[in-house]
Amino acid sequence: MIRLLIDTNIVLDVLAKREQFYKEAAELFSLADSDKLVLTVSSLTFANTNYILSKLKSGKEARVILRKFKVLVETLSLDDKITELALNDDRFPDFEDGLQYYSALENEIDIIITRNKKDFKNARIPVLTAKEYMAKHDVSK
Repeated sequence: MIRLLIDTNIVLDVLAKREQFYKEAAELFSLADSDKLVLTVSSLTFANTNYILSKLKSGKEARVILRKFKVLVETLSLDDKITELALNDDRFPDFEDGLQYYSALENEIDIIITRNKKDFKNARIPVLTAKEYMAKHDVSK
């Protein structure tokens, strides 16, 4: 089964219901809920998402949202190797993007899904937006 790493911006599109981006992102999570693909996020995504949701809602509400969200995704650990790789790779000036990328690479993820493709231009695995993924992949099987 195909495994996708979902970048934090896509998670926020769904959980914060960002109108312009919600539809395609929600379709991905619906496919995961139907066991048509596996969605993964780095543990960093949970921390960042909690921080942002806590600014939009109460901390308690943010945790409730994240608990429900957790059943749809597999959480990838950040370890010493991933941190070291991200710290020492100048191809990813944004440290967080490096962490996301190496989380995907080290966990043999098939595709990274993000709205910021330019941040992953040096990736050795495919990087698509949610809209591009939905257009290119037949997941109805």
